[in-house]
Amino acid sequence: MAHDALTIEGLDAGYGAVRVLHDVSLRVPEGQIVALLGTNGNGKSTLMQAVLGLVRPTRGTIRARIDGRELDLIGRAPEEIVDLGVVLVPEGRRLFRDLTVEENLVLGAWRATARQQIAANLRLVFETFPRLQERRRQKVGSMSGGEQQMVAIGRALMSMPRILLVDEPSVGLAPIMVKQVIETIGSLKAKLGLTVLMAEQNFTQAIRIADRGSVLVHGAIAFEGESAEALGDNHLVRQFYLGA
Repeated sequence: MAHDALTIEGLDAGYGAVRVLHDVSLRVPEGQIVALLGTNGNGKSTLMQAVLGLVRPTRGTIRARIDGRELDLIGRAPEEIVDLGVVLVPEGRRLFRDLTVEENLVLGAWRATARQQIAANLRLVFETFPRLQERRRQKVGSMSGGEQQMVAIGRALMSMPRILLVDEPSVGLAPIMVKQVIETIGSLKAKLGLTVLMAEQNFTQAIRIADRGSVLVHGAIAFEGESAEALGDNHLVRQFYLGA
């Protein structure tokens, strides 16, 4: 039986006096993709930032299981959480536009363990995204949104993540690129045994690769599906995504 790589319980979090998350509980089993579904403004990014230590929760717990160790993430600095192997692909990509593809990728090798394996990790990224190898000397700012998303995911892979947080990977991408990016996240899980928490509002694409998922509505978990099939069958999902 798989352990949970990430366990969130009773989480309240927000910004100043504004509470965004209300009693959120969520678990991400090791080696699975969990989709955090919800339309804009429902708290998906806040939850991701709380896991990474960028937002300090006012209540609740966030625990990670890495290499058999149970670790409390609350109170740790973001760089310490990244060094443990919890890595975020942020919404909007946040790349250095004036640097080349390869320069952006190498900057992702922040963890001490990853710095020792830069060449091997670059090979992995270029195997995953052959287009990036062809354009390794190109400045990122001159690339399409889809190509930039590849760089953002590749940069995260350079840090050798154990738990990968992916925030809204489909935002601003053409439909064909959305499909390709989502499929790549699914293949990386299978190839590397990654554990993935993916915040996504494109329900149709997300459930193609998700093992399970939760719907976040007004900062609270409205529904939790133990499988992609359960997510697709639920009336809340149909109401919020399919207009039923």
